[in-house]
Amino acid sequence: STPPPSFQQACSMGGDTSSSSTGTASPVPNSYDSLEGGSYPDSVPSSNNVTNQAAPYGSYGYASMQPAYQQGPAPHADPSSSQELFGQPTYNQFPQPFPNLSQLSAALGGLSGVPELEVEALRAVNLLQERNLLPPRPLEAPEPNLSPELKKVNCSPQTFRCTLTSIPQTQALLNKARLPLGLLLHPFRDLQQLPVITSNTIVRCRSCRTYINPFVTFLDQRRWKCNLCYRVNDVPDEFMYNPVTRSYGEPHKRPEVQNSTVEFIASSDYMLRPPQPAVYLFVLDVSHNAVEAGYLKFFCESLLQNLDKLPGDTRTKIGFLTFDSTIHFYNLQEGLSQPQMLVVSDIDDIFIPCHDSLMVNLKESKELVKDLLTSLPAMFSQSTETHSALGPALQAAFKLMSSTGGRVTVFQTQLPTLGAGALQSREDPNQRSSTKGVQHLGPATDFYKKLALDCSGQQVGVDLFLLSSQYADLASLSCISRYSAGCVFYYPSFHFIHNPAQLEKFQRDLERYLTRKIGFEAVMRIRCTKGLSIHTFHGNFFVRSTDLLSLANVNPDSAFAVQMSIEDSLADSSLACFQAALLYTSSKGKRRIRVHTMCLPVVNQLSDVYAGADVQAVTCLLANMAIDRSISSSLPDARDALLNAVVDLVGAYKSNVSNLQQSGLVLPASMCLFPVYILALLKQKALRTGTSTRLDERVFAMCEFKTQPLQQLMRMIHPDLYRLDNMSDKGALHLDDSVVPQPHLLHLSAERLSRDGAFLMDCGYVFYLWIGKSCSEMFIRDVLGCPDYASIPPNMSHIPELETLLSARVRAFLDWLQDNRAFSSIVHVLKDDASATAMFFQHLVEDRSESASSYQEFLQQVQQQASK
Repeated sequence: STPPPSFQQACSMGGDTSSSSTGTASPVPNSYDSLEGGSYPDSVPSSNNVTNQAAPYGSYGYASMQPAYQQGPAPHADPSSSQELFGQPTYNQFPQPFPNLSQLSAALGGLSGVPELEVEALRAVNLLQERNLLPPRPLEAPEPNLSPELKKVNCSPQTFRCTLTSIPQTQALLNKARLPLGLLLHPFRDLQQLPVITSNTIVRCRSCRTYINPFVTFLDQRRWKCNLCYRVNDVPDEFMYNPVTRSYGEPHKRPEVQNSTVEFIASSDYMLRPPQPAVYLFVLDVSHNAVEAGYLKFFCESLLQNLDKLPGDTRTKIGFLTFDSTIHFYNLQEGLSQPQMLVVSDIDDIFIPCHDSLMVNLKESKELVKDLLTSLPAMFSQSTETHSALGPALQAAFKLMSSTGGRVTVFQTQLPTLGAGALQSREDPNQRSSTKGVQHLGPATDFYKKLALDCSGQQVGVDLFLLSSQYADLASLSCISRYSAGCVFYYPSFHFIHNPAQLEKFQRDLERYLTRKIGFEAVMRIRCTKGLSIHTFHGNFFVRSTDLLSLANVNPDSAFAVQMSIEDSLADSSLACFQAALLYTSSKGKRRIRVHTMCLPVVNQLSDVYAGADVQAVTCLLANMAIDRSISSSLPDARDALLNAVVDLVGAYKSNVSNLQQSGLVLPASMCLFPVYILALLKQKALRTGTSTRLDERVFAMCEFKTQPLQQLMRMIHPDLYRLDNMSDKGALHLDDSVVPQPHLLHLSAERLSRDGAFLMDCGYVFYLWIGKSCSEMFIRDVLGCPDYASIPPNMSHIPELETLLSARVRAFLDWLQDNRAFSSIVHVLKDDASATAMFFQHLVEDRSESASSYQEFLQQVQQQASK
């Protein structure tokens, strides 16, 4: 039988195809498309636009927008200033002429200008012979081959990353490379330094509406050329003044032109209405199942502790809604002596009992809110109600929030059984270990998607916390978050007594969730150099028009992926640029625009494309594509396509670049880890077969692939393994007052372990510290505070603070790893006994085996396919 096509052969199958079965849903139309800015009416013809209006967005299953909403004229954001200050006839002259585009190009050179880089990146690696492929430290993003000046101002790869750091000139060259072209974006991540610009004039290209950035060309003091569509624009008078240097006549030194990530304070031109306040509604499952799980007490405690840390200002509003077989509202109006519960039992026709007193000003009603949180757990402690009317509760939440917009946080512990959105179990436990296709990865009903689109239209984002010991159909429930730009948290087998590790994770996640930054009523547009086009987005959002994502809420932990193609030759360009603009309302009620711009060289040699390939970005983009394929087609089809991606690359490299006639499996050094990562991906919960994987856990893993930033995804796909008992200060980092050891990375293979050692595995959300039976007593005593191996307690989940050198080293290293991520990772100390070792080996061998036999078998399979 003919194998299915690889992703490169069928990228038009991409898109969020999991939604294709619900193609009737349509959004509430509004003018947000024109808000961030499409083209001016007098702009260049549509054939010159950087996005392809006819691109295959149909796979999203959304009804098309009315033309008026797709091409609305943008408001003028850069009126010429009439202030006398900027009308002065004399300006300081530039100390040196502006660099023009040809000078920038000359500064670039091809990769051949840096022979040592090219030689190492293109060094042929025979995978059947070389075993030690991992670098000693976690991989960094490859540096694009730009001039030092451009490198210095380019966007951080943690924010904006491309699968190919050298962009092929043509689609034919890209096809030849057999690698996907795409972007990975983490637009709202927490930043330590962010230039914030307050200006009457936000300078943008008159044609394509690109924000001025470090990669534009100043033709002289008064004109600049857009780096995306190449239109020549005037420099507004106000832009001649530099607020940093307080000087005139040096527009190329303005902060917007010196930084690839900036944030503008937006004017009223960027608002459809006054900026909304921070509004939070908590929707809580209080059925018997929820009471048994025991989450409510810990939720109430956490919110009480963090009430003053909720992002917002004096306008912040809050409300609560609980549900079992009925819906319970809470009157928290200022002046009441205690909260009043209002019960609506008619779940088939949900109405709001009293609008004005259910969503209240937090500052004014804080004491009533505290009273409610204190009394809620006891209020339902004797509940025997087993039904769950989640759908009606969400309908009520939408009615409560639609006038303002905001964030709805839902806690659910079981399958919804009553009213709209009721579901039935679709999981067959006997089929979990099947090597055939997995059924029911898509939603059972379009109720949750349709409601999510209604929410998105009213700027309401829905976040879901699923704390369930039984199947709850996350494939259906997750739609409420996916299409409203929310996020999903999942705690399988949650129980406050029987599963302390899940409880601790829930508490830590909840604290981060309640206090992290948030943006409301947001839209994001991605623009790219003329000739490039975007055709598929991945993540949680609603596509409002061909290149505009609607994000009712945006948070610093969510990421997005974008598949691209090359429509027109880039032969006349030496640089390709990408810009993401995120327009949002801060929790303090300020309208802001965060802009990220990335610049990459354009190349015409296949060897240069391979030398600039980013193996981790390629893996993460393919993971997103595989998730879509497994839902739209089948899991075996997605797995075959991943295998074919490796086969295609091996064949393309061998036939087009490698001069070696040797037998074996050869790849360039830049991509030598690709088979390892794809093998690890195939053994991930989202995509594995033949292993008992709960359906909800599989679907949650798929949700994670769609929304997590690259660094977090890579730790989930291919964890980092270190040996800790022999750490030294050799090569350590010296940060402030602490010394942070840098142990070498180890391959994820059982042969790398030894019973006389202690090994740390970093899986992203969790650290596993495995202590061998013969580990030195000094390490056990100095780090764990136990006299010997036998005395290490079971279920140990923290590293004590001890006054020893070894303890300080281990804790400094763990703290350093933790500092690089948004989520708090829990430590599990595992002893070398059957059950704990099985858990460790599940991550090491069974799930992501790179041991000699499994990895070699995979390579031989690739070689067999490539030789056909």
